Amino acid sequence: MAAKKKSKAAKKSGGKSGGSEFIVKSKVKEFLAGSECRSSSDVADALNGVVAWYLEQAAKRCKANKRSTVRSYDVCCM
Repeated sequence: MAAKKKSKAAKKSGGKSGGSEFIVKSKVKEFLAGSECRSSSDVADALNGVVAWYLEQAAKRCKANKRSTVRSYDVCCM
């Protein structure tokens, strides 16, 4: 019996980022191909989780400094 493929909606609903996709998978593959490497199917998902974590930390720093606008240094100084 063949396994059913997940729909795009089902794939996007998982993960820590609440279903948001921050990473463009084709660009990740293209970049790694330029380095003469291949990527497994979960690399983009892992990167998506890292980006979500950085954004969460930047938002916390922004709020701690009584601002409502996340700035570049909220991300860079972690």
